[in-house]
Amino acid sequence: MDQPAESAQPAESAESAEPGPPPRPGAASVPYGTPDTPRVAVRGEAVLEVDPEIARLTITVSARGVDRRAALDDLTRRNNQVLALVKPYGEAVEKLETGAFSVTPEISPKGRHERVRAYHGRVHLTATLGDFTALGELTTRLADLDLTRVDGPWWGLRPDSPAYGRARQQAVREAVQRAREYAGALGARLVALTELADLEAEQGPLQPVAVAAPRTRSRYDGPAEREPAALDLEPQRQTVYAHVNARFTMTPPEL
Repeated sequence: MDQPAESAQPAESAESAEPGPPPRPGAASVPYGTPDTPRVAVRGEAVLEVDPEIARLTITVSARGVDRRAALDDLTRRNNQVLALVKPYGEAVEKLETGAFSVTPEISPKGRHERVRAYHGRVHLTATLGDFTALGELTTRLADLDLTRVDGPWWGLRPDSPAYGRARQQAVREAVQRAREYAGALGARLVALTELADLEAEQGPLQPVAVAAPRTRSRYDGPAEREPAALDLEPQRQTVYAHVNARFTMTPPEL
């Protein structure tokens, strides 16, 4: 008697392969170089000490009165005095700008009603000078005006000063020299520049500096009345910084 044919056994299902870790982005390119093409990363820095190019004076004119109109008239008159004093200096004053203006009522702290005790007025101006020979005299003459405050001088450089370019060039040259020294220590030489990043190139904070000393000569041809002794202001040297990051490829080192 014929034996029944054995039923076909189902084929064993292949084991599902567990997914491996995803490929790392950028794995094809090694950012730090290869044994055949090593890279060297360096930082170049430069610090320059240069003479200032401009000086700024901030001028605050004030007035106070029990009457609003009287306070405003006094403020206008004193502001005109400042303008009339500064403008004759001509090209020595590169900029003369008016900033904030305010007239504020002062409320009496006593009483149940809002009673105005006085009115305070202020005008802020900024004078930028490129000729430092007029700076000391102008500063003292402004400070001699009634209810006028003078702050400064604030020494600085112009935005397009060549000092910034010199600092950046020096920082790049230092980065190249440093990379050559690293490569030379390994018996290798630089091949190509792959990246140059400008981190910052800016001057240090502007700082006021003033050394008071009497000076007898005055270049102002004004009234015969006694003028205040001009300050002898010594310009403060400015610090200019530049920093760059640079990456180079080099030949294989001799290890």
